[in-house]
Amino acid sequence: MRNSVKNKILFFLGAFLALTLTLAPAALAGSKVDLPKTMVWSCYDIGSSGYMQASAIADAFSKKFGMRIRLLPSGTSIGRLMPLTANRVACGFLANEVYFASEGLYDFATVEWGPQDLRVILAHPATIALATTKDSGIKTFKDLKGKRVSYIPGAPTLNVKMDAFLAFAGLTWKDVKKVEFSGYAASLKALIEGKTDASVTVASASIMYELETSARGLYWIPFPPDDKAAWKRMNKVAPFLAPAQETIGAGISPEKPVWLAEYRYPMITVYANKDANWVYNMTKAMDEAFDLYKGAHKVMPLWNIKKSGKPPADAPFHEGAIRYLKEKGVWTAEAQAWNDARIAHMKKLQAAWEKALEEKTAKKIKEKQFEEFWLKVRAEALAD
Repeated sequence: MRNSVKNKILFFLGAFLALTLTLAPAALAGSKVDLPKTMVWSCYDIGSSGYMQASAIADAFSKKFGMRIRLLPSGTSIGRLMPLTANRVACGFLANEVYFASEGLYDFATVEWGPQDLRVILAHPATIALATTKDSGIKTFKDLKGKRVSYIPGAPTLNVKMDAFLAFAGLTWKDVKKVEFSGYAASLKALIEGKTDASVTVASASIMYELETSARGLYWIPFPPDDKAAWKRMNKVAPFLAPAQETIGAGISPEKPVWLAEYRYPMITVYANKDANWVYNMTKAMDEAFDLYKGAHKVMPLWNIKKSGKPPADAPFHEGAIRYLKEKGVWTAEAQAWNDARIAHMKKLQAAWEKALEEKTAKKIKEKQFEEFWLKVRAEALAD
């Protein structure tokens, strides 16, 4: 009997201590940031730069505010955005699926999707590249002809960049050997395993450091900024890309920079109807925890709100983020003008989408033909 009582006492004492340890960090933090104690964020899959960055920020939130953050990684655009749509995650650390989803393009041109009313909280400046191996013999984009190139079904954010990279050299998928992979990380590991010759990635992805020291070696195909014709071809496919000299990444340094393509990745993304106070506090938390995560990797200092809190981005900035950025003197009149124009553009697209759905019903357009029909309606709306 005494052992039974003792066990009960130890059980309740253990439960009390566990509860105390759970609540203590938030109490000790003494922060005025008003966010849930537990959150789930969607992000790129394990081994990606996006996962590394989200993980570092989650760890900083744990230390600073006593929060528990769980990451929900996925190797596809749909896999990262679907949990946000279903309200299973608080936000997403996303890439160019933000652009495609808000524009209703590619995988988002279907009846199930259409233009999504997305908003950005902060947008990390980054570069995107095409990684190949030293033993592949590929030195320029034209050398890709006849080579194995990675393709990931359900990941337009990666595949469209590959479309653009091929266009840089005046090539198409017909000029290369398409090799399909299940996700982003798998396409990068395939470089080490010798299953592909070129994969779209960021220079700071952890797997790229592995490739650099592997037997195959790492080589970044450069994007010469003075090749105006090549850039014009590429921007027809991906208007969000611009020349940038990268100094951070595997095999890259200030002494050995490489000209790559700049965009925003990752972007902390929510829907427009996300509670403005939550967004305000999320932006504030990112700012207040900055000192705890800025040293996690060489790319992390770019999360400084003076860099990540300014347009352009793949969707407009959320009103809650703008409120905080104004308080900190980061948001400008030029930024507001950009944001207003993007919102007006998205409203035009959303109106066109409603029209397309109405005409689909009236004209009995089959779902197989709907994407082509929608893109025509979309083009007419934007031409006005």
